[in-house]
Amino acid sequence: MAYTNSSLVSYTKLSPNHSGQRTHSIDRITPHCVVGQLTAEGICGCFTSPSREASCNYGIGKDGKIALCVEEKNRSWCSSSNSNDQRAVTIECASDLNAPYAMTTAVYNSLVKLCTDICKRNGKKKLLWLGDKNKTLNYSPKSDEMVLTVHRWFANKSCPGEWLYSRLGDLASKVTAELGGSSSESAASVLYRVRKSWSDVKSQKGAFNNLDNAKKCADSNAGYSVFDESGKVVYTGKQTASGGTGTPFLVQVTPTDLNIRKGPGTNYGKTGKYTGKGVFTIIEVKSGTGSTAGWGKLKSGAGWISLDYAKRV
Repeated sequence: MAYTNSSLVSYTKLSPNHSGQRTHSIDRITPHCVVGQLTAEGICGCFTSPSREASCNYGIGKDGKIALCVEEKNRSWCSSSNSNDQRAVTIECASDLNAPYAMTTAVYNSLVKLCTDICKRNGKKKLLWLGDKNKTLNYSPKSDEMVLTVHRWFANKSCPGEWLYSRLGDLASKVTAELGGSSSESAASVLYRVRKSWSDVKSQKGAFNNLDNAKKCADSNAGYSVFDESGKVVYTGKQTASGGTGTPFLVQVTPTDLNIRKGPGTNYGKTGKYTGKGVFTIIEVKSGTGSTAGWGKLKSGAGWISLDYAKRV
């Protein structure tokens, strides 16, 4: 097929880091967080040296400006997966330096526009967010469907960060609406469940297509959180985050380098220690800067950890 690049691009600096023309037609989009509030020019600048061995198709700067780093016809080196990047248009988005790697409104609005444009030029009428790694990677998109994937499915990374990850259902719905397709299919493809813990199925208060509705339910029920389809906490209810209700509880930590902080937020200093992998007891939860799911106080007294990287057990 004849590949084209987006007309939304206002800056081009092509990276030498790519594998040449794709071996698979485009049916995926993989948005990333660049981990830094960079300009579009700055994002392209990250990939100009061959020694970097990384690149992306597009970059979105902190002001929403869109840059072309690798032509759409070529496979970028972005997602730690050859099979994904052969079929995905990869997009690096300017974000905060720390979790949950929040993005500006301008970046998110440009991401919606760019994804819509990518879908249109590649003959797609729907953008789908299935919300689950196995479900997505085993799914064969219809000829008019584009599917969202994320870097964390292919490497031990949090990319694209909880800020964007929790909005991928919204992104899919907005793009599908712009394309004139059925938004119900893309929105219904992921469910957010409100439970005391992922393993406590009987405690479930409901399963919601809309994340905001799930959050409202969690806020109305002390000790409840919102879980995505993989069992990861994406939001801790306000009644839980404000005090002792719903605690103590156990969490499973899989990253080896999860920082322990002196208080509930990235605005508190690091203790210089990490949890390592394992199961830990949380005795208090508070809302704070840099974590969507809240901050948990370790029973050991070592400090606080971001619950974005911990799964209730």
